[in-house]
Amino acid sequence: MNPEPPKDVVVDDRKINISNGDVNGTVVKLDDQLGAGFSDVEMKKIISEKKEDCSLNSVEVNKIGESNAKEVNHQIQSNGTNGYNSYMPAIKAQAHFPKPQPPPQPQPELERSQSVSLAESMPSIGKYIKDRSTTLSAAIIKRLSSLTEDGEDFVVKNDSLNLEVTEIKIPGVKVIVKLKSEDERFDLKGRITFFSRSNCRDCTAVRKFFREKGLPYVEINIDVFPKRAKELVERTGKSEVPQIFFNEKLLGGLVTLNSLRNSGELDKRMRELLSQKCPDGAPKVPVYGFDDDDEEEEEEKDELLGIVKLLRQSLPIQDRLIKMKIVKNCFAGDDMLEVIIHHLDCGRKKGIETGRQLVQKHFIKHVFGENDFEEGRHFYRFLEHEPFITACFNFRISINDSEPKSPSFLADKLARLMTAILEAYASDDRHHVDYYRIRKSEEFRRYLNLTRDLQRVDLRLLSPDERLAFFLNLYNAMAIHAVITIGHPEGVLGRRGFFGDFQYVIGGYPYSLSVIQNGILRNNRKSPYSLVRPFGNGDRRLKFAPAKVNPLIHFGLCNGTRSSPTVRFFTAQGVEGELRGAAREYFQNGAIEINLDKRTVSLTRIIKWFSVDFGQEKDVLRWVMNYLDTTRAGLLTHLLSDGGPIHFVYQDYDWAGNL
Repeated sequence: MNPEPPKDVVVDDRKINISNGDVNGTVVKLDDQLGAGFSDVEMKKIISEKKEDCSLNSVEVNKIGESNAKEVNHQIQSNGTNGYNSYMPAIKAQAHFPKPQPPPQPQPELERSQSVSLAESMPSIGKYIKDRSTTLSAAIIKRLSSLTEDGEDFVVKNDSLNLEVTEIKIPGVKVIVKLKSEDERFDLKGRITFFSRSNCRDCTAVRKFFREKGLPYVEINIDVFPKRAKELVERTGKSEVPQIFFNEKLLGGLVTLNSLRNSGELDKRMRELLSQKCPDGAPKVPVYGFDDDDEEEEEEKDELLGIVKLLRQSLPIQDRLIKMKIVKNCFAGDDMLEVIIHHLDCGRKKGIETGRQLVQKHFIKHVFGENDFEEGRHFYRFLEHEPFITACFNFRISINDSEPKSPSFLADKLARLMTAILEAYASDDRHHVDYYRIRKSEEFRRYLNLTRDLQRVDLRLLSPDERLAFFLNLYNAMAIHAVITIGHPEGVLGRRGFFGDFQYVIGGYPYSLSVIQNGILRNNRKSPYSLVRPFGNGDRRLKFAPAKVNPLIHFGLCNGTRSSPTVRFFTAQGVEGELRGAAREYFQNGAIEINLDKRTVSLTRIIKWFSVDFGQEKDVLRWVMNYLDTTRAGLLTHLLSDGGPIHFVYQDYDWAGNL
């Protein structure tokens, strides 16, 4: 009997040849010229290619309605007449495998390499595998190349330049690229320099403009580098700041900068003047540690320094038992008086007066602080031998023996120097401070040098407002120094060391952060959770405390934490108004919250800690109203006027650093 002729079946709009076998939707019979093997992956569409000397039938695809293919575990002997090979199972493709797709338009015929001719002599199975792999690879490559057309993974503005990718979407990650405009894409080889002062509004505007534009600049603050003020006058003919230079060329001040920016000429001017490397004639960049000779005048020697050196060499300094206490490194006042009389060839009265001058200039001190200098069996010691001196962070190896500078001059210089540090290394709102950059800055190095001049300064010469501003500024500067040196306080013990153990020697006496806040500014009141006052009876530092406590001082002190007021430095002329501004800013930034429905007022914990300075809770609300906006002040007025109860809640204090 003759074999049944092959049947043509149409599947997916393609005609395939089926013969000698049960077709159940899972098995197809392959032409002999395709070889005996079949891929174990079900292919959706395969495009046949015609070869030069052989004619291939269309690749047979198993796509007959059944969703789940079943294996057929039997074989049928091949028919020699018709050239059929055995049946092979086709397994349904898994979802994660790539699915080749036909190209949308005819593809140009690929140039064949010489290896193709060798394939013609290969067995049928080898040619089939090679053809299938080639077709599959081409389909995968085409699919990958079409991703950018079909998907939205990239947002491209200018594909030809490939420069305008503004957003890249990755699963779980969103990357946004900030592009420079066409005018900004130029090579900045020169240097932008501008002269400034501390607390200058125009200088702040120039600094902010350069930061927002991302332009590197060099700032020369003439409060930090006072000798550069002469250079400013020589280059510009005036002392006003800011003055901006592009390389060695003077651009002008803030008015000129705004005019060029508004007219669109600024970028053009930058291209013209900054496209070349900065020449030697441009203002020099301040160098760390090498400007002392230009900045500082030669220090004046103290007139008593000769006597002090003689006393240090001549007096028998030793430990003594005095009033049942061991006092270290002290000497007898009578011994010092004899040395002075012999050296100056003077009488005892002149010798005693000289001894008192040594005490007033903080070269020596009575071991118990009982007197300035008197004749008799009293004991004294040099300032460098005081037990607290080695724990002071403005003491290095030896005491500064130079003539003490004016306290007003030092206070003003400290404020200007620290303001310059904030302007350069803190955010515009002062909520974030870059302590790492401050530690490495030339400004901070100069501040440390300045603190040595405070060792023997005479604070009695300061007016009340000058003294208030000085101690506020000293506290904030010491807090920055403490964070840089020992880090932010962690835990109760850490805070105790931060506020109590970090100290300076000022005018011959030690001052910690706690002593400044509670002993001086709060007029010797106990700190929170403390049982004793900072100063005992007869402590000579008490004379620097104000007669009346001003509660506003709490909003001018920054201890480097997130919940403290923002760091700032005050001027002696406007300290009262600046404190009111600090309080207003602090309360407007969340230090008070009012819930009218629940009749609840949430206050900063600072008010709870120092409640003795603010008064009763309702009195606090009346006082706080002076520093609130009209909306919150109206809410407080309503709560206080209707006579109902008011519930007070105190906010948690965030001790994390203001980094």
